[in-house]
Amino acid sequence: MQYSSAILAAAAGLITTVSAHGMITSPTPRSAGTAMEAACGQQVYNNQASDSYGNIQGELQVAATQSDYNAAECEIWLCKGYKYADNTANVQTYTAGQVVPFTFDVRAPHTGTANVSIVNTATNTIIGDMLLYYSDFADNAFTIPANETSFSITIPSDLGSTCATAGACVIQHWWNAASIDQTYESCVDFTVGASGSSSGSSSAAVASSTAVVASSSAVVASSSAVVASSSAAAVASTTAAAAATTSSAAAVVASSSAAAAVVATSSSSAVPTTLQTVVASSTSAAAAAATSSADDECS
Repeated sequence: MQYSSAILAAAAGLITTVSAHGMITSPTPRSAGTAMEAACGQQVYNNQASDSYGNIQGELQVAATQSDYNAAECEIWLCKGYKYADNTANVQTYTAGQVVPFTFDVRAPHTGTANVSIVNTATNTIIGDMLLYYSDFADNAFTIPANETSFSITIPSDLGSTCATAGACVIQHWWNAASIDQTYESCVDFTVGASGSSSGSSSAAVASSTAVVASSSAVVASSSAVVASSSAAAVASTTAAAAATTSSAAAVVASSSAAAAVVATSSSSAVPTTLQTVVASSTSAAAAAATSSADDECS
């Protein structure tokens, strides 16, 4: 006996409505879409599209009778088969150390265990330690505690670049009600940048500051050299003028002319790079003045 797609869809929806139990409601979790339908088959998709609170075992019951269910492509134990391709608009962006609030809706409590973890979607394995763990979750013998329906997790600081690409990681709420053999998964897609970038920027800034300080020191050293050169030139010129004064008035004039020539030459040339250059130049000027004085006396 064959059934129409409408009848099967209605039946799948009825199964899910009866077994609906719980899921993440904030941040926006993954939901069923066309990529899931292509991988898991039409009836498994209908089962979850009509009520996303359903459990994995209920999906598998539907899948068992369907020829278009592909177990390898569906990956029903990863986010109940919900695909990233159907949820690209729901990717959250977090930073290392950020505290993220969650809301979980328990529609029908069944005693079990639960955890919230970051899962590598390529391997369907938990990265690092569980972020939260409940040894007694949704116990139907008690009122549901507030921390089971409203809680926060802290984004680990050691993820590096593992979750930098959208679709690579999910934050998964996993609830296993073993007493009735029902498992519920809710997944939130997210990205988090590689850690350590801030340290790199700080190091670059320190290096840059050090270079600036070194450059400033060089400028100070250069300025000191110029001051030293100018002082030496002034002392040498004064000494030469004093020596010329003791000879005669004519010698003073000659010495002044020679000193002026030396100063003019120094002004037009580049600033000397060493003190020795300045001293040598001044000594030559003094010798020239002494020679002129001797010639005048012979006259």
